[in-house]
This record gives sequence, structure tokens and C-alpha cells, in this order.
Amino acid sequence: MQDNLTHLDQLKEIRQIMEKSTKFISLSGISGVWVGFVALAGIAVVLFSFDSYFFTRYSDGGVFSVDKLLNYNDLNRLIRFVLIDALIMLVFAIGGAILLTIRKAKKKGLSVWDKTAKRFLVSLMVPLATGGIFTLILIYHGIFAMAGPATLIFYGLALINAGRFTLNDIRFLGLFEVLLGLLAALFLGYTAIFWAIGFGLLHIIYGLVMYFKYEK
Repeated sequence: MQDNLTHLDQLKEIRQIMEKSTKFISLSGISGVWVGFVALAGIAVVLFSFDSYFFTRYSDGGVFSVDKLLNYNDLNRLIRFVLIDALIMLVFAIGGAILLTIRKAKKKGLSVWDKTAKRFLVSLMVPLATGGIFTLILIYHGIFAMAGPATLIFYGLALINAGRFTLNDIRFLGLFEVLLGLLAALFLGYTAIFWAIGFGLLHIIYGLVMYFKYEK
């Protein structure tokens, strides 16, 4: 009986060593929660930064719709504000996630920047950068309604692709992001709601699940 337990412990150690060498496991669950709250804050800033007249004028049944924007100045104002807000949100989200990941890696004695981390980053950034450029092209051509759904879809695809080099749980988050993006493309005019769910709520849930599953 004791021999069997010893063998099991040895197998667990071998599995952990293999995971460390092939997968980027330094991602912090708390970083997911941080990203979610930053996303919700960024979306809230956009929604509350425009006065009630602006939303009443271009809304349908109380739901804001970019397609209703007929005034060129109002449209430019919204696009500039959203892009600046998204950039600030991205800096805070990525910065916080990096710091929390480094903190977790130091606690567990893991390397933050190794071959697996580089593979993870490349596999994440290729579809993410492609999606960002594609979204800007949509905005350039005036296809504003599809720009929001595109961000969710490409972000989800990036997570699914990066899942090969980290914990598989991240792929489930990616699948939900893609699904939300498709729904957002189907129900145009509700992008802010889908963004809040996808970039905000899902990240918080994912982060908490990861924390209690692997870190607690």
C-alpha cells in the first residue's frame, strides 16, 4: 500500500515537471478578476460620460445604438472617446495582470519569461493583433456595428489558440467569448451589454474559478 502511494506521488511530481516545461502555468486567477473589473470600469466610463441628451437622441427603446448616429461630430466624438478609453483600459488591465502573474511566479518559484511564456504570448498576440487591425478597418469603412462583436470573436479565438501553451481552462473562456461575439453580431445595438459580460463578468468568474482551483 505504501509503495503504491509512493508511486502515485512520483507520478504527480513527473506530471508537474512536464507541465512546467511545456505549459505557461504562472497565470494568476486574481489577474483575471482584475481584468474583469477594469473592463467593467472602462465600459461604465463610456456609458456615463455622454449626457442623457446624447443617448436619448440616438437610442431605440432605451438601448444605445451606434447605427443611429447621424451627426458626424457626435460620431467622431464617440469613436475618439471609446478608442482612448479602450487604450487606457488595456494598459491598466495588462499592467495589473503582469504584476499579479509575476507575484504568483515568485511565490511558486517559477520562471515568468521562458520558452513556454514566449510561445503563449505569440499564440495569443497573432489572432489578437489581427482582430485589432480588422476592427480598425471596419471602423475606417464605417461598419461600426460589427466592430464591437469582432473584438469579442477575435479575443475568444486568441484565448483558444493560446490554450495550447497554458492551462486548458482558458479555452472555455475563449469559447464563451466567441459565442458572445456571435450573439452581439446577431443582436446589434447591445454591444455594451455583451462587452460587459464578455470582458467583465466572464473574466471575474474565470479568475475566481482559477484561483480556487489552482491557487487556494
